[in-house]
Amino acid sequence: MLLLVFISIFSVCYGIFYDSYLGTEIGIEEIKRYNKINATFWCTNDIEPCNTNEWKRIDGSCNNINHPSIGAANTPQVRLLPAVYDKDFEQKTTKSGSPMPLSRYLRTRLLSEGRVPDQVLTQLTTHFLVFVVSDVLSVHDTVNYIIWKQHCCTEKGETDRECTPNRIPDDDPVFRFSNIRCLNMTRPISFQSVGCTEKDTVPERVVTTTPIFDLSQVYGHNIDNLNRKGRLYQNGLLKYEYENGRIWPPSSRNSNHLCSLNQRPAETRCHDTPEQGPNSILGINLFTIWTWRHHNKVANELATLNPCWSDENLFYTARDINIAVVMQILFYEMLPILMGRENLLRDSVISPSRGFRDLYNPNVLPKMSLEFPFMWRYIHTMQEGAIKMYDNKGRYLKQVPLVNLTLRTGFLGVDNNLDFITQGSFRQASGKVDYTVDYDVTGIGLGPFQRANDILTSDLAKNRLFGFQPYVKYKEYCSGKSYKSFEDLLEFIDAENVDILKDVYEDVDDIDLMVGVWLEKLVPGGRVPTTFYCIIVEQLVRTVVSDRHWYERTNRPHAFDADQLHEIRKASMARLLCDVGDSVTEIQPKPFMRIRPGNQLKQCKDIPFIDIEAWRDLSCSMKSS
Repeated sequence: MLLLVFISIFSVCYGIFYDSYLGTEIGIEEIKRYNKINATFWCTNDIEPCNTNEWKRIDGSCNNINHPSIGAANTPQVRLLPAVYDKDFEQKTTKSGSPMPLSRYLRTRLLSEGRVPDQVLTQLTTHFLVFVVSDVLSVHDTVNYIIWKQHCCTEKGETDRECTPNRIPDDDPVFRFSNIRCLNMTRPISFQSVGCTEKDTVPERVVTTTPIFDLSQVYGHNIDNLNRKGRLYQNGLLKYEYENGRIWPPSSRNSNHLCSLNQRPAETRCHDTPEQGPNSILGINLFTIWTWRHHNKVANELATLNPCWSDENLFYTARDINIAVVMQILFYEMLPILMGRENLLRDSVISPSRGFRDLYNPNVLPKMSLEFPFMWRYIHTMQEGAIKMYDNKGRYLKQVPLVNLTLRTGFLGVDNNLDFITQGSFRQASGKVDYTVDYDVTGIGLGPFQRANDILTSDLAKNRLFGFQPYVKYKEYCSGKSYKSFEDLLEFIDAENVDILKDVYEDVDDIDLMVGVWLEKLVPGGRVPTTFYCIIVEQLVRTVVSDRHWYERTNRPHAFDADQLHEIRKASMARLLCDVGDSVTEIQPKPFMRIRPGNQLKQCKDIPFIDIEAWRDLSCSMKSS
C-alpha cells in the first residue's frame, strides 16, 4: 500500500507512468498489476513532462514530443517484415512442414574455420562496430544463458520453457571427437514472457537500452544511475580514477559478477559505471574507456574556456559533443569504408555537404528495427580470435585469445596491457571478409563459461527465435523482385554456394535470413553483403529522420552553430586515439584501414583536431570583467 501511495504522489509531482509496451499512459490499477507480478521494471516507464528546449535525455524519452515514451529504454522495436512462427510461437518449420536443418549443421556446411587476415581492415573495425551496436542493444539475453541458466543441455533444461539449446549432429566435424552434443542457449526475454502483454501475441524482444545512438555505454539510460555512478558534479566531469599513469572510469573492487574472469589477485579493476555492459566484451570495454576519457577531455576544455558555465551546462555540452564525435566517425569514416561512400550518398545516409542537414520528420518514430542489430552479427565472420599486442614502436610483443577477455576488465589494468592492445587495434588486420570464421569464435565463443559455444550457430538460432521471414522475402523487400527457385539466387550468390544451399534446404523459401547474408556477394563499392546493406541503411536513414536531437540539425535544442559543426566534421578515429589512447603518439590517418602507402603512420601533432574555441561563450568574459 505504501508503495502505491508513493507511486501516486511521485507521478503527480515528477512524472507520468507509461506502459512501455503500448506507449500509453497508465494509472494506479495497471501499476498494481505489474507490481504484483514483479514486472514494473520491464513494463513501465516513468517520464517527466517534455520540455521542447531541453537537452537529449539520458533515458531517451521525449525525443518525439507527441509520443514521449517512444525512444525510451524498454520499448518495442519494429519489424521490417511480419514475424513467422510455428504453433505456440516455436521456430518455424520448412515449407513442407518438416523441421528446419540444425543451426550447427548449417554453420559447419556453409562456413569454414580458420584465420585469414584481411588486406584492408584492421582489428579496430570490429571493436568499433561491436561498441556502436551495443549502444542500442542490451546483453541480458546472452548473460541469461552463459551465467544464470547454464542448464539448458541437461535434464533440467528439458522442462525449462526458457531453454532452447542448439543440438549438435553426431557427425559434427569438430565435436564428434568429444561427448558434446548440445550448446547452451535460452529464448530472448520478451514483453510477453515477463508479463507486459498477453502471451498469445507475437513475442517482441525487450531491449533495456534506448533505440537511439546516445553513448548509453557511458551515460547509461537511467538518470538516477548516471547521477549516482557517473557524474562527478564538478566542471561537467564524469567520475574517474587515476592509476598507473592512466585515467579510468570508476572501478568497483567488489563487482565479481561483472568481471568474473578477472585473474585475481593481480586483476582487480572492474568498471562501476551507470551500465554493466562496458565490462562485457573487449571492443565495448575499450571504446567505453576511450569515450569516457573523451567526455572529460572536452568538459575540462569547456570549463577552462567558459568559467561562468554551470556544471550542468558543461556536462551536457560535453556529452553532446562526445556523441556527435562518435556519430561523425561512424557515418562519415567507418560506414563509407564498409558500405561505399557513393552508395551512402545516393541513399541519403550521409550528406555531400559539410554544413547542416535537417531531415527530421516527427511522424517517423525514434525506434530501432529488430533486424538492424541482428544484421550486425555478420561481423562475427570478420572477427580475429587472436588479439595481437604491440608497443608504440610497432614491435610485436605477444597475443591473447579474444574469447578470454570477456568479463575481464582487470586484464587491461595490469602489465601495460591496455597500451599494447590499443596499439594492436590499429596495427593488426581484422579477419578477412569471406566465408572463413575464426575457430575460437565458433568453438569457444565467450570464454570459459561453458565447454563450447559457437557464436555463429547462436546467431542462426536467434534468427529463428526472432521469427524472421525467409531470406528471399527480405531480398524481395530490398529489390522488389520475386525469387522462386535456387537458380534465381545466382545473380548474387556464387554457383558453388547455391549448390550447397540446394543440398541443405528443401526449398528456396526455407533459406534463413542469416544464411543468405553469409553467402551473398558484396555490394558494389563496399565490403558488406547486399541484403545486409539494405537492412542497415533502412535503419540509418530512420535514425537521422526520427532523432529530434541529431547532431547535424540546425533546428534542435542547443544546436551547434556553423563553426561548431565545422569542428565536429574534423572528428576522426585517429584523432580520438591520439587524444585518449594510451601511448598513442603516431597513427595512420585512417586507422580502420591497415598501414600502407597512402595511409602511413603520422605523428599525432599532424592529425587535425577539434578546436573547442568554437564553443567560447563571450558572455563569460563580460561577466568576469
